[in-house]
Amino acid sequence: MDKIYDYSPNFSLPKRPKKRIKFIIIHYTGMRKESDSIKRLQSSRSKVSSHYLIKKNGVILTLVPDLYEAWHAGLSNWKNHKYLNKNSIGIEITNPGHRHGYKNFSRKQIFSLKKLLISLIKKFKIKKKYILGHSDVSPDRKKDPGEKFPWVKLAKNGLVWCHNLDLKKIKKLRKIKLSSKFEENIFLKNLYKIGYKKIEGLKSEKNIEYLTKAFQRRFRQDLVDGKIDQECLIISKNLVSH
Repeated sequence: MDKIYDYSPNFSLPKRPKKRIKFIIIHYTGMRKESDSIKRLQSSRSKVSSHYLIKKNGVILTLVPDLYEAWHAGLSNWKNHKYLNKNSIGIEITNPGHRHGYKNFSRKQIFSLKKLLISLIKKFKIKKKYILGHSDVSPDRKKDPGEKFPWVKLAKNGLVWCHNLDLKKIKKLRKIKLSSKFEENIFLKNLYKIGYKKIEGLKSEKNIEYLTKAFQRRFRQDLVDGKIDQECLIISKNLVSH
C-alpha cells in the first residue's frame, strides 16, 4: 500500500481519543481533475479535508493524521450521532462524480481502499455497519460515493455491511409497488433502524425521496429512482434482521 504524507491544514485541535473514532465515511472528490481535488483538500481557503485521498493510480495520500478531526462530513447524521467529523475517518477517492461524468472506480483504487480499510478496522475496532457513504449520512446534500461504488464486492471481502439476499430472486420484485401505506411505514421504520435519519426542515414526500435514494445508492444500486418498491422493502427487512 503506497502511502504519501502530504498534510492539509484543515483539521481541528486537539487530538481526539482513539475510542471516539467509530465511523469511516467514504467520499468521491467530484472534480474534473485529480490535481484540483488535491489542491482543494490542502487549501486553507476551502476549509475541507479528509484523512486520506486515494488517487487514480492507487497511491494513498495521507492528508490529516487519524487522531485529528478532518473536515469532510459536514452536516451529517447516523443513528443518534450528529456532525460525524468528530467520530470518523474520511476517505476521498478520486472520481469526477455525477456532475462531471461519473466513472467506475479503478481496480487500483479499490485494491488500495481494501488494504486501508483492513488497517483502519483493526486499528480502531470499527464495525462493518459503521462504514458508510457520504450520501448515507447527508442524503439531502450528497450522492457520493454513488451507485458505481463496489459495496457488494467489499462486503464479499468481509469489509462492509450488505444484505445477503439472492440478487436474481429479489430483482423480480423490482418496480412492484407497495400494497399499502402500512408497507411504506415498515420500510421507513427499517431505514431508521438501519441508521438513516429524517432530514429536518423538509416536507414528508421530499424526505422519503432523499432517504430512499440514499438507501438505493447503497443497497440497490441498479436502480436509484427514489421510489419504494417491493425489492427495496425486502432488502430493508433483511438488513434489520442481521
